[in-house]
Amino acid sequence: MDDKAREKEAKQRLKRKRERRGVALLMVLGAITVLTVFLTELQQETSSELAAALADRDALKAEYLAKSAVNLSRLLIASEPTIRTSVPLPLPFKQLPVWEFTDIALGPFNDETGMATFGGMLGVDTSQSKGLGLTGGSFTVKIVDEDSKINVNRAAPIPDVDLERLLVSHMQGPQYAPMFDGTDPDGQYSTMQTICGAMTDWADQDENLSTCYVGSQAQGSTGAEDNYYQTIGLEYRRKNAAYDSLEELRLIRGVGDDFWATFVEPNPDDPKSRTLTVWGQKAVNVNTANPQTLLAAACSVCSGGAGATQSNATQGIPLCTDPNIQAQFLALLGVLKTFPIPIFSKPADFPNLLKSGNVPGPLGAMLGPMLTPLLAQAGLPCGLNAGANKQFTVTSKVFSIYAEGVVPGRKRTTRVRVHAVVDTRGVNPLTGGTQTGSTAGQNPQGAGTTGGTSSGNTGTGTVDPLQALATNPLGKIVYYRIE
Repeated sequence: MDDKAREKEAKQRLKRKRERRGVALLMVLGAITVLTVFLTELQQETSSELAAALADRDALKAEYLAKSAVNLSRLLIASEPTIRTSVPLPLPFKQLPVWEFTDIALGPFNDETGMATFGGMLGVDTSQSKGLGLTGGSFTVKIVDEDSKINVNRAAPIPDVDLERLLVSHMQGPQYAPMFDGTDPDGQYSTMQTICGAMTDWADQDENLSTCYVGSQAQGSTGAEDNYYQTIGLEYRRKNAAYDSLEELRLIRGVGDDFWATFVEPNPDDPKSRTLTVWGQKAVNVNTANPQTLLAAACSVCSGGAGATQSNATQGIPLCTDPNIQAQFLALLGVLKTFPIPIFSKPADFPNLLKSGNVPGPLGAMLGPMLTPLLAQAGLPCGLNAGANKQFTVTSKVFSIYAEGVVPGRKRTTRVRVHAVVDTRGVNPLTGGTQTGSTAGQNPQGAGTTGGTSSGNTGTGTVDPLQALATNPLGKIVYYRIE
């Protein structure tokens, strides 16, 4: 091969080498790109799995914090007899509302803030305590007395005319009249009596249509219950059985958002503002009922005087028809509710207040001058319906516990809410082995009644351990919901 050929071949090799220059760099860049995508995906997947694991961990922790708050609340309610006997009171009250002080009573079992609140009330230093308090989370709890509400399940299994009076009195104010003039959410016209009748017909087991006319307008059977809900295109009929939850009321004819916000739950953030319930006893606890419920209760038992024949919806008592008088009455009841002790010591005290205009107990002398003129303007004293005393109680047996577990995190705070309804009727009291003071001889199933011996007592006043274990002293959970 001559020199020219060799030179030509060298040039060709140089050209081919120049054409291949950068291939290694491209391969390296491609590999780096692939690795970057892989590592990014791996990091995102790992971060997502870690975040999900942390969320599940915090949710589980928050759930058990809420469940612990429920159980502590049940223990607090069960300890009420012991607390009551250790507190000197001017009158022999049947029950103290210990559930109103959950933030203080359960403070030692909560976070540092709760412990500090508890210590501040007792004047002790809780910072050196051992075995108490929470780390990494906290809980909030609110106990609502369901016996302070109007129980619409009183219509199950048979109609209850006293419940009808109570519902009509609850809705009869003239300020509410425009609500019943227009159409309801289903496009139908539903009067006050129609909605009241629909509430009771949903729960009662008979087939008679209820009209909720009371007094002289009370009627017996007015015909069979129709298939109203199917007639207007809804896929359900009347249940003819007890309500299972409060939300079931939204299925009732005429119950829309406006009705709900006015007569059921005025403040969704405060369950104590609720006036209706599907749990509880037949009687209303006059010591714990809110002023609006007490106003309805007063109008439901006041007959307007001896021989009155008008229905409660149209009776001539200013307390039930004059919004200004109602506002003053509600304000006065709000003042009475600010006292730290119960107002009434027995169920008959509230009807006696309506009948005589006198506040019983040590508060009477102080409130009498303020109360007497208002009662006179309100058309009181009034005559009472037969059996009015049976509509009230001074002891509560059914409670809603709203507990929330809170676990703070780096980027989010996890919250889990638990709503539990506890029924303490028929349980043996948590007394620590013996019955003492006012707890001895009480009937746990009675609404403040006394006499006889309780089911867990022997003749000497000692609690039989086997009988004490027969029922859970913390009550029976009849409703449980986790959110």
